[in-house]
Amino acid sequence: MYFVYILQSEVDNGYYIGYTSNIEERLKQHNQGKTRSLKHRIPMKLVYSEEYDTKKEAKQREKQIKSWKGGEVFKNLLKGSPRFQRG
Repeated sequence: MYFVYILQSEVDNGYYIGYTSNIEERLKQHNQGKTRSLKHRIPMKLVYSEEYDTKKEAKQREKQIKSWKGGEVFKNLLKGSPRFQRG
């Protein structure tokens, strides 16, 4: 299983989009400051995720969601959908 996830910074309310095979461990790594670009934005909270069978599917979906970041489609994804989905 692979997951596409969206985190929100509790410092600046900004978002981070990624994919992983272990969502709990990845969130822990982010909040321990192991992702250099997020160090100044922690703590982060999980606000959305989707589950996929393959890494390829998850990576494609991550890219799609990143292309929407900041736009209406991205906002609607966060607003109108359940927090956790199966892709």
